[in-house]
Amino acid sequence: MSKRRNFLKSASAMGATLLLPKIGMGNENQPILPSKIKPKKLRKGDTIGLVAPGYAIKPEVLQRALDTLQEMGFKTYHTTRILGNYGYFSNTDEERVKDLHEMFANPEIDGILCARGGYGCTRILNHLDYDIIRNNPKALIGFSDITALIQGIYKETGLICFHGPVGSTIDDSYSQKYFRKVLMKGKDSQVIENVKLKDSEFLDNSEYERYTITPGTCQGELAGGSLTLVNALVGTPHEIDFTDKLVFLEDVEEAPYRIDRMLTQLIEGPTFSKAKGIVFGVCKGCDREKKTDNFTLKEVIMDRIAPIGLPAAYGMSFGHVPNNFTVPVGIQAAFNATEMTMELLESAVS
Repeated sequence: MSKRRNFLKSASAMGATLLLPKIGMGNENQPILPSKIKPKKLRKGDTIGLVAPGYAIKPEVLQRALDTLQEMGFKTYHTTRILGNYGYFSNTDEERVKDLHEMFANPEIDGILCARGGYGCTRILNHLDYDIIRNNPKALIGFSDITALIQGIYKETGLICFHGPVGSTIDDSYSQKYFRKVLMKGKDSQVIENVKLKDSEFLDNSEYERYTITPGTCQGELAGGSLTLVNALVGTPHEIDFTDKLVFLEDVEEAPYRIDRMLTQLIEGPTFSKAKGIVFGVCKGCDREKKTDNFTLKEVIMDRIAPIGLPAAYGMSFGHVPNNFTVPVGIQAAFNATEMTMELLESAVS
C-alpha cells in the first residue's frame, strides 16, 4: 500500500476532532519540557506544503509563492482550505487545524511554509494535536503572527521551528540565501550577516537605523518573534520562559507608546530580565516624528531596554521587511551587540 494511501486512512481516522495539548508536570510549578527535535534537512526536489493558519491569502499572491518555490527547486502542495475566506481568516479554526494536521501527517510533505501571517494562530494553539506534530517532525517556517505557532509547537513538542520568510515574501534573494543556509545546508556554525542597505528608502528611514543599546557579548537559546505575539502568549500555557534565552523581537505598525507598553509588560514579568541578550530586528512603521508630546521608537527602546543591562542592539535583518534571515527557535546562538553580529552555534536540522 502506498504512503499516500496509508496517510489518507490515518487522516480519515483523525476526523475533525480537536485535541487539547498535554503538558507533563515535574512538580507543582515546573513543567517537564520535551526533548529537542530537529527536523530533517530540506533538499532540492522536496515537497513544501503551504498553509494559511491566520489571515486569508489572495490567489495571485499564493501563485507567486508557488512559482518562487518551484524556481528554488522545490515541489509544492496545498489543499483547497488555503484559499477559503471566513471573515478575516483563511478558514474556520477547525479547517485551519485540519490543514496543519494534514501537512504534518502526510509523509509526502517534507517541510511546511506559511503562505502569509495575519491574526489567527493563537486561536488554534489549544486545538492542535501535538502528538501528530511530535511524531512527524518537519520544518515549519514563517513570521509575524506565525510566532504563536512557532513558540507553541516548540514548547509543546521540542520541535525546532523557524522564524523566516513566508510565501508572500520569499521572492527575495537575501531571504532565500539564509533559507538555504539554515534549512538546507545546516552547518554546525553559521554566521548571519545583515543585509547591506543601499537604497535611500532604507538609509533615510530611522526604523532601519542600526545601533547598539547595551554593548557586550552573550550566548543563549533563541526565542521570540513578533513582539505583539510574544505579549499575546503571556498568561497562556505557551508563554515564553526567557531565562537564559537570546531573545529576538520585531513588530509592525505599532506606535512607540504601544511598543513601550508591550516591553514594559515583558520587563515586569518574572523572566525577561533573566535573558542572556536582546536582539531587535526592524520595527517597520513603528517610529513617529519627534514632538514635544511624544517619544521616538529609538527613545522608547533605549529607555526600556538599556536599564536591564543585557547585551542588546537594534536593526538586525529580520521583521516585516523585504530581507529576512531565518532564525531557528530553540537553537543556541552567540550575539555580539557591539559589532551587531550573530552566529548559530549548532545545526537546526538533522
